Amino acid sequence: MFLKRSIAAIVLGLLLCGGPALAETTDPISVKVNMARILRISAPAATVIIGNPGVADVTIQDPQTLVLTGRSYGQTNLIVLDSAGNPVADTVVSVVLGQADTVTVFMGTSRQTLACQPVCQPTITLGDDTGFSNNSFESTSLLDRAAQPRQ
Repeated sequence: MFLKRSIAAIVLGLLLCGGPALAETTDPISVKVNMARILRISAPAATVIIGNPGVADVTIQDPQTLVLTGRSYGQTNLIVLDSAGNPVADTVVSVVLGQADTVTVFMGTSRQTLACQPVCQPTITLGDDTGFSNNSFESTSLLDRAAQPRQ
């Protein structure tokens, strides 16, 4: 019975946490390109610094919650400072490709990516052929305009 209560308490604690905690560690924080991730920190943040903002971006949602967004493949560092300028966290951020349910089609030097769940549809992915990406973007924009109420 004690073991069941202990396990229940641990599971409840993980659920209430609401997301991964950012600690000083040598393991990089991983985020998928074009995706966001919530990071919880142990002390209130006043300043956040990203070494290469072309790879990742971070914003302060509230003093102890950061939103990390992957912008391009690669690694950079993330430094969090409190209001006195003391470091709260200093870690590496790794931005990776999320490959679940996607198919990449190569035609010579041209590349196209399709999201295939349940049916394959074009998706804009970093590194795809610009003509393919522009056509996919224009298609999406056309649908957005058509969905706008007429005045």
